[in-house]
Amino acid sequence: MHMSLTTRGRAATAAALLALASLWAVGPTDPASADTTAQSAQSAQSARVMENLGRGVVAVRNSSTQVLVSWRLLGLDPEGIGFNVYRSTAGGAYTRLNATALTAGTNYTDASADLTKSNSYRVTPVVGGQEQTPSGAFTLTANHATEPVVRVPLRSGGPVKFAWVGDLDGDGAYDYVIDRQTSPQTLEAYRSDGTFLWQVNLGPNSQNQDNIEPGSSTVDVGNWDGVTVYDFDSDGDAEVALKIADGVTFGDGATWTHADDSRQWMAVLDGRTGALSRYSSIPTTYLSDGPLAARLGVAYLNGTTPSLVAFMKNRQDGGAFNLMIGAWKYDGGSLDRQWTWQRGTQDAPDGHNTRAIDVNGDGTDEIAEIGFVLNGDGTLRYSMGPKGIVHGDRFHIADMDPSRPGLEGYGVQQDNPSGLLEYYYDASTGALIWQHYGGPADVGRGMAADIDSRYPGMEVWSFSGLYNARTNALTEPDTAKRPWPQLGLWWDGDLTAELLNDGKIEKWNPLNPTSTGSLPRLVSTWNYGAVDASQGINPLFVGDILGDWREEAMYTNATYDELIIFTTNQPTSTRLYTLAHNPAYRNAMTFKGYMQSHHVDYFLGSGMSTPPRPNITYAP
Repeated sequence: MHMSLTTRGRAATAAALLALASLWAVGPTDPASADTTAQSAQSAQSARVMENLGRGVVAVRNSSTQVLVSWRLLGLDPEGIGFNVYRSTAGGAYTRLNATALTAGTNYTDASADLTKSNSYRVTPVVGGQEQTPSGAFTLTANHATEPVVRVPLRSGGPVKFAWVGDLDGDGAYDYVIDRQTSPQTLEAYRSDGTFLWQVNLGPNSQNQDNIEPGSSTVDVGNWDGVTVYDFDSDGDAEVALKIADGVTFGDGATWTHADDSRQWMAVLDGRTGALSRYSSIPTTYLSDGPLAARLGVAYLNGTTPSLVAFMKNRQDGGAFNLMIGAWKYDGGSLDRQWTWQRGTQDAPDGHNTRAIDVNGDGTDEIAEIGFVLNGDGTLRYSMGPKGIVHGDRFHIADMDPSRPGLEGYGVQQDNPSGLLEYYYDASTGALIWQHYGGPADVGRGMAADIDSRYPGMEVWSFSGLYNARTNALTEPDTAKRPWPQLGLWWDGDLTAELLNDGKIEKWNPLNPTSTGSLPRLVSTWNYGAVDASQGINPLFVGDILGDWREEAMYTNATYDELIIFTTNQPTSTRLYTLAHNPAYRNAMTFKGYMQSHHVDYFLGSGMSTPPRPNITYAP
């Protein structure tokens, strides 16, 4: 039977197939299906719908004679699934490279390729001894450079600050949306291979790029982004969400017009064309103080389907800030505001990045700020303001202590009058576990990751030493030797994290930190032509978007006409499902603000247990 579906029809079909999709995702030959049938029946309506990703095969030349091929283990792959790796040289027939199905790490080192010719790689899953459908292929060009890099061409244009990923065309591969920090600003969309899709011109109201009080359609200044990318209606194709105002011209040439330049709307654009699909008015509660700056992201507030979440602020004449958080639901047919929360006079300290994560383990996401958390219905779950927490730049929520139930949080403070510098707390309740004091200071940076395998769980640090979070033990008191608290990056294949700072991928060595405070360097991104993003020292994006569970870091070249995506060239025997199928991690990929590390909802580090299968189903 053949059916032609409209956008509304596809969304309705997606909802109708939700219960069946949990059973389809594993497949009839899955030997683990008997173990998961009961779980699927129980959770068919509670499983969250996530992207139907392909294998994400990627190949990089890591020496004069070797190629590392890497691919995804998907969230619902059956236990024990194996893989065969195939190579086609110069367009010839595909030849299997491995003798027996690979059941360890989802990567393979090819030492037999003729690298003077082009080589295409693909993988075939093996379930119950039977090969399944081959993946898409990745081609390494003839005489390719030895580099841990994938290069994607862009049109010529201005500097770029941020990139977002989403499957805009439904082929299972991540595509790219970037900004252009010109005046006026623009957004551009590209397929995964660099094919240009569309441009949105953000108009005259994006010319005011003040990082505190930007124009009504300005994006990507300070801790404001105003854009995110996700498959909001769960039909298999990602949309682009952004706030709009008078003068925005969409990908199909249509222009949004309104007499009041300060009025704003939330808009969802078709990911393939950049055309406006649906819009919804942003509340005008604070309109007398001008337009709202915003950062956007995704949360599964009902546990099954995504919502668009917006953190929005503007400034009163006296210097104080109005704060509003809102949630919208897009179903393919309409964009409806679910709720708004206004801080008003409540003691609810905010910061410079937002996280959406299930803090209490009930399957639905909460919206977390540095000093408070909202429930999925927009009510205040708790605030740590009455406990002495004030504004700060950065915070993390993760399973920092695997011996303790639930998730923990770690945050830093900006000029706290009590002298509080950093604090560690229960993410579900906001109960403080420990605090460090040292006099009022703008701490500015704070980091959480497992970087010292001698101690259980994660380490946390700002500028007053390196601490094991679980024990509050000062593991490196010499502040000159502790690593810089910027970004984490899983890169080298062991279970402790690497670090990314100002174009440097580094490895903290707890047994032999150098006296100068530097760390052993794994990669210097500028050696491959990469430049830091506009307005900062960060990449455009960090996340697991290619290959196995290790993370990619995305930059441009100096002329802004090429994406330079760093992807690991180091093999590993560790097998983990793609981080993009972990609910907490995938939410985090949609938020910007002051760029921070993404975290999964289980403990990922030295001595970890095998993570449970995520309670997800794939979009059709």
